Amino acid sequence: MAADRGYDIRPEELNQTLAQFKSIFGQNPLRVNLNTVVTHTDDITDQLLIIFVDEQRITNESVNKFYRRMEEQSVGKALIICHEITTQAKDMIDEHSTRYSIELVPENDLIGDVTTENDTAADIVDEKAELLNRYKYGDFHTIDWLRDLARDRKRHKYISSQKTDFPFGFFRSILDSVSGWICVLFVGLAAGSTAGIIDIGARWMSDLKDGICADRFWLDREHCCWSANDTIYKEADCSSWTTWPEMLGYYNQSFFYYVFDFFFYVLWAVAMAFFSVSLVKVFAPYACGSGIPEIKCVLSGFCIRGYLGKWTFVIKAVGLILSSASGLSLGKEGPMVHLACCIGNIFSYVFPKYGNNEAKKREILSASAAAGVSVAFGAPIGGVLFSLEEASYYFPLKTMWRSFFCALIAGIVLRFVNPFGSDQTSLFHVDYAMKWTFMELIPFALLGIFGGVLGIIIVTALTASIAYWNPYTRKSASSLIKQLFERCGPEKLMDICDYHNKTFTSDRIDNNYYTGNEAGVSSSAFWQLILALFCKLIFTVFTFGIKVPSGLFVPSLGSDCVMPGLYAMVGAAAVLGGVTRMTISLVVIMFELTGSLEFIVPTMVAVMFAKWIGDAVYKMGIYDAHIDLNGYPFLDNKGEYPFSTVAMQVMRPGGTDKSQLKVIYQDQMVVGEIEDLMRETSCNGFPVVNNADMFVVGYVTRRDLQMALANARKSYQYVTTNSKVYFSNNVPDFDSSGSSPAPLRLKKIVDLAPMTLSDQTPMEIVIDMFRKLGLRQILITQNGKLRGVITKKDILRFMKEGEI
Repeated sequence: MAADRGYDIRPEELNQTLAQFKSIFGQNPLRVNLNTVVTHTDDITDQLLIIFVDEQRITNESVNKFYRRMEEQSVGKALIICHEITTQAKDMIDEHSTRYSIELVPENDLIGDVTTENDTAADIVDEKAELLNRYKYGDFHTIDWLRDLARDRKRHKYISSQKTDFPFGFFRSILDSVSGWICVLFVGLAAGSTAGIIDIGARWMSDLKDGICADRFWLDREHCCWSANDTIYKEADCSSWTTWPEMLGYYNQSFFYYVFDFFFYVLWAVAMAFFSVSLVKVFAPYACGSGIPEIKCVLSGFCIRGYLGKWTFVIKAVGLILSSASGLSLGKEGPMVHLACCIGNIFSYVFPKYGNNEAKKREILSASAAAGVSVAFGAPIGGVLFSLEEASYYFPLKTMWRSFFCALIAGIVLRFVNPFGSDQTSLFHVDYAMKWTFMELIPFALLGIFGGVLGIIIVTALTASIAYWNPYTRKSASSLIKQLFERCGPEKLMDICDYHNKTFTSDRIDNNYYTGNEAGVSSSAFWQLILALFCKLIFTVFTFGIKVPSGLFVPSLGSDCVMPGLYAMVGAAAVLGGVTRMTISLVVIMFELTGSLEFIVPTMVAVMFAKWIGDAVYKMGIYDAHIDLNGYPFLDNKGEYPFSTVAMQVMRPGGTDKSQLKVIYQDQMVVGEIEDLMRETSCNGFPVVNNADMFVVGYVTRRDLQMALANARKSYQYVTTNSKVYFSNNVPDFDSSGSSPAPLRLKKIVDLAPMTLSDQTPMEIVIDMFRKLGLRQILITQNGKLRGVITKKDILRFMKEGEI
């Protein structure tokens, strides 16, 4: 195994017989004596620690021992030969993969099918399907959509053929057909429950910065005050709520009251933010940020090991409660999409149909993303459209129905949990008595233009400031937007409305309430909101990049919220459209978010102008910009690329690349030559050609080739470095009594129908094939002869450096 990975192993050790091995290590050798450190043939600083584990099962304690030994020997990579491993230990290895590179190899999977001397070479290597599935894609690799979907069709065909085998085959077929619906049902139930817990926890901890409910400590401020006053909710007059200065004996109009109020507010905020970032930094680095850019990459076929793991889910959920309650300018909505996808990934492993097939798994993840938006905003339809428009790369019709079902179940569960205490799943339910007029479309369009410009600033800027002294930046994002969206009536005793400066009799209250008259914005609140606008802009840009679970849906919604409420809602949608460049899904989310069907047209006008302005100046939204910043191999399936080049100018080798094309000959190479080729290159696969004429026969992946050769060496004693490898049926008979090494037939691992194109194919067609078919590579030919290879990363590199 070490030799296959390019590490220096002496030939006498590779060809060592069992008798020679026993003479050195004894009849029953201790596993600890087999542990060793090997050095890479090309880089002496690259060392690999090989450990044979004594324990029957690897636990967290065992993993910590591995880490200590790697540090003692200054080794960054390890190959662990083991029996079993606990789920917690595997999660621990995944979470620390950025620091320690550990590869687990189960002993049972190393055992091949031993053949007899009468067996032909064609029977030597029959790869174990489950082994190939388990090790198919490495970290930061892209999946092969065509191959995975073809494998699923073959699996489905086999299961369907067993229907007649009643009852087991019949029920197995039924279970396989409904497994997708069962899986998204579990995802919806778990996503709704998780969202309810996070919403309740975040609201309670956010109010904890100001004080605590003396009688019922488990209640947040609003519910505490409602329980004490059955008529109206007024924060300033709530006997049941005790602030921290009041607990120390200081009351209003006291200098020390404000001093201690500020001290405890900052103390709690800093403590929550510190614990949030500490949890992320120490236990789950992948739990930081929104997660939507990475989810887009994962749904496009990019593999990020550990990003959707159980440990990431737990830390992100806890960290999200802490970070959102700390007062940072962030929202829970983006991270809820990440959490829902973690849930989808976890449940997909319950069903092998999805857990063992990366392409099929992304159908579950698309439905999970829809459920995440559903529980974040109480917008199930908007969640499905968000998954279709913004997140998903591959979205067939059956996935849309499952996404709708998953979002529906998640919304029902959230309604049952009732985290807002108002029997509403929407965050900012509004009920405007006013009507908009046709002439107001002009200011709505101006709001869209302003939102587009502001979105560009948010995407491109990065700075910071302080928020305590302004009451509108001090509030949590959700409570601020809820207050801004509400209409000012006499029953709303808020500082932002000027009703609190007036005296009303019961008759005047009734008349104003039922005629729909609203108060304006008080002069002090107006200037504080202007200042809050710029503070929120600055905070959002800064917070989106720090290492805490955070999103920008709600901060973006708060950027342009100025009274009256209608313009607040339209302005909010305009800024969010300018930041994310979403259109249809955003309008539907705003409708479901506020429950205001009448104001869809103003929202549509603002969102369209915001997108037009944003795209005219800076084409990428915040998520695409984040993907580009991290260098993820994401090929946008919505973009247009007017190339004037052809495939020959992009393929490798070609142009300024004068390196020789690496290929495998169909029946002219020996095992040693193929192993040297893999050791000298880092390609994910190799074209198979017939001979020096370079006519294409097929394509073989690096992983399949490694496993096939390793299994052949283990299972057949006559296979040596000099064994000739045949990727066809023309294999000569083998005489075990002779001195020549046994031949190998590896035709089964060759893809005999690889995707090929002419070297004169325009790049627009090449890019469309990569986007629509989900390819990893395309072989470029001229008159049937192989000329070069184009991979997905080659196209991305060319697009970045080329003439777009």
